Amino acid sequence: MRSIGEMGRDSGLGVSALRFYDRAGVLVPAWVDPVTGYRWYAPEQFGEARLLARLRRSGMPLADIRLVLAGWAGGDTGLVPRLLDGHLRRLERGLADAREELSTVRALLGHKETSMTTATAGTRLTVPGSELAAALDSVRHAAGTDPELPVLGGIHFDIEGDALHLVATDRYRMAVARTPTAGHGGGRIQVTVPTPLADAMRALLTGEAPARLTVDGGKVELETEGRQAAGQSLGEEFPDYRRLTRLPEGRRLTLDVPALRQALGEQDGEVCVLALTDTVAVGDDDAAGDRVGVNPAFLLDALAVGDELLLEYIGPKAPLVLLRPDVEDAFSLLMPVSLEA
Repeated sequence: MRSIGEMGRDSGLGVSALRFYDRAGVLVPAWVDPVTGYRWYAPEQFGEARLLARLRRSGMPLADIRLVLAGWAGGDTGLVPRLLDGHLRRLERGLADAREELSTVRALLGHKETSMTTATAGTRLTVPGSELAAALDSVRHAAGTDPELPVLGGIHFDIEGDALHLVATDRYRMAVARTPTAGHGGGRIQVTVPTPLADAMRALLTGEAPARLTVDGGKVELETEGRQAAGQSLGEEFPDYRRLTRLPEGRRLTLDVPALRQALGEQDGEVCVLALTDTVAVGDDDAAGDRVGVNPAFLLDALAVGDELLLEYIGPKAPLVLLRPDVEDAFSLLMPVSLEA
């Protein structure tokens, strides 16, 4: 017999998914301890669980998964291939439709005038070194690494008036920080700095000395205490992060950051459940209060910025917002993970 933890690890489904499929009657454990409620699975259910994991990754609807597993268990050699062929045809039709829609979007983008302002004559401004270092540290974890989306593989510098906003996102999370500046005071200038160059800039900021940031066309340079890091910015337009962060107001909860870090560090899967009552704790399917799924590693990254943080909860499918009460315009967004997937 396998415990639910062993079955989740070995089958690739995960504990939360196994609990969901138990409640849905798709993969019911062979035995449930009447005292503890702990689920146990028979050896012959392992192959069924592996099959279920593959079907789930293929995007097959739950109703069809039920039939496939029933046919698998009953030895029906005709039903299962027909179901697989039908699902494959649906996927192919969906891909063809998606290609057509994306081709239309690309055509529209080709005719859209960019609203991004670039600095052609050169812009120089002074930034407090320690504050720029803290801002870089608070957003660096959210920078993307997907080679298919190179524009997300950097940190966006958004200069307007006397403020510099730093932004990073990998689509699943976003971090925003703000630092004051001097010497610009003009219109909006945006440039996306590749992460290797941003890391080189951060390495220069070891003290309290101010830093001078220069943006000249596609070239970006940071100089402090006689040392400098310079390079070319990313040429593509960064997503409109201001639009992405226009969220309705939610319920704010104070986080016990050290306790939450410890609990998240004990999670070994890609999804864990947060139980939200008057506080926020790592829970389970039976936890009281609102429940929301998160990637524990991503949440740990967001918690690294400090021990005093607030969590703003809008709803189970809306981004979680982590705020620093002592710093204006510094926050991160974390997309939730469906607990029913």
